[in-house]
Amino acid sequence: MDIKKSLLDLAPGELEAWFAEQKQPKFRVRQLRKWLCVPGITEFSQMSNLPATLRASLEENFTLRTMRVVTVLGTETDPAEKFLLELADGNRIEAVILHNEQGQHTLCASTQVGCAMRCAFCASGMDGLVRNLTAGEIIEQFLFASDLLASRNERLSHAVIMGMGEPTANLDALLDALAVVSSSEDGLGIGARKITISTVGIPQGIARMAELEHPYHLAISLHAPNDELRTRIMPSNRGIGVSAIFRAADDYFQKTGRRVTYEYILISGVNDSEEDARELAGRLKKRNALVNLIPYNPVKELNFRTPSPAQVRRFANILESYGIQIALRHRKGEKIDAACGQLRRTTSLQPK
Repeated sequence: MDIKKSLLDLAPGELEAWFAEQKQPKFRVRQLRKWLCVPGITEFSQMSNLPATLRASLEENFTLRTMRVVTVLGTETDPAEKFLLELADGNRIEAVILHNEQGQHTLCASTQVGCAMRCAFCASGMDGLVRNLTAGEIIEQFLFASDLLASRNERLSHAVIMGMGEPTANLDALLDALAVVSSSEDGLGIGARKITISTVGIPQGIARMAELEHPYHLAISLHAPNDELRTRIMPSNRGIGVSAIFRAADDYFQKTGRRVTYEYILISGVNDSEEDARELAGRLKKRNALVNLIPYNPVKELNFRTPSPAQVRRFANILESYGIQIALRHRKGEKIDAACGQLRRTTSLQPK
């Protein structure tokens, strides 16, 4: 039995070629594309302005959705709702919708099954990298979130590519997906200024992002002010180095004019000392940067702890005394295993 291809994974040229083979006029392609991101459209039969014969042919050859929801943690009243999604091949990924008091709803999306970066404090990489997600699988995460929010008369407003995986290691598929997500004509209309791509700091990937016509916001998961500490907790730093990451980020700012965000997860007794804060401030004080301070979200299998609120405040105060702009993120989803990879690992250890 042939496995139907996901319609979301077809390149524009492929879709147009298929319609030509079906002897369908070109405007039918535009009609179809407009349906793909309409909330609640999960079946070809719902596309009412397409001829019945075309809908039947689409149903015979393609599928609209390839993943299913396995588990949902949290509710619409929580600051975060986490979803475990099963792909067509049985692999599982996570996505999170973050809600704030301003009525914004942000999807934190994944780009890979697992992760090859193996950051010491993160659950995503504990089992290594399985595979890249396709563009269609990335888009489906957004469609699921959009469907859910639409059922509450709400809409997805922002996106952060900070879920499972290293985005710059799957950049082609991600950019194809974001082209759909950001399109105001036949996508979700989440503009580039409301989309942030987070990377561990791969200079080649950052350089490529800097050349985009409509660049997205760049966030770098720094988590340490020097190579010795960073390599210890982030093995991907070996052979790259903090200085090279800063140079790539500086070039990104020069080319795009967009301030770079540096994410810094504060881990008790590891990278949260006053000396660490002063060294970080020294590296950033002449840069137009924002530091996003994030108290560590504990992972059961890992021996790392969250610093006290007083220690977090001391670290923040030192950065501010150097004139560094900070955003102190309050942890969302601690009660729902919202740290990347936790839910997937928990359920993978249980019978399906």
